[in-house]
Amino acid sequence: MSEKELITEFLLAAEQGHADGLKSCLAKNVDINATNRQGRTAIIIASLNKHYDCVSLLIAAGADINKQDQTCFNPFLISCLTNDLTLLRTVLPANPDLNCLSRFGGVGITPASEKGHVEIVRELLLRTDINVNHTNFVGWTPLLEAIVLNDGGAKQQEIVKLLLDHGANPHMTDKYGKTPLELAREKGYHEIAELLIAAGA
Repeated sequence: MSEKELITEFLLAAEQGHADGLKSCLAKNVDINATNRQGRTAIIIASLNKHYDCVSLLIAAGADINKQDQTCFNPFLISCLTNDLTLLRTVLPANPDLNCLSRFGGVGITPASEKGHVEIVRELLLRTDINVNHTNFVGWTPLLEAIVLNDGGAKQQEIVKLLLDHGANPHMTDKYGKTPLELAREKGYHEIAELLIAAGA
């Protein structure tokens, strides 16, 4: 079997969740960080397909958990983007790089805050030292994203409270100089405005 065929077999095993297939390829010294045309490694493919046993196996075998594909996905960012708490809990003990950026320049907590992934946000705040005030490419912090890019409902209120309770700065503005409180009021999100005021905004 050629090296190319071995890599193809390895990546297919990751996609299909065949742990024994992965082990067989690893025993033949396959490059554990080999990629497909999208730049996806076996561990990225297994993560996208929720094959947690394969993710664990690949971590134990020494896979690069921080390597990102062409769209900036890696296992940690996938867990944050797709609200996959099981994947996050599988990856965190391997100490992923919390500063890896999504294609919009956010860290993991940024899209999780925007999309209303309460449990992901809580897990990140309780178990990691991720930068809660990171500013992405468009000048928004996780707090600003949680306010501006969703509906202001119960999940977003909970995320705003979690962020504020864990050090989110209520005074950091967007690139136009608008504060979180101004933006919350503009959108009519009264409950979020009250949370911000209580936090000193």
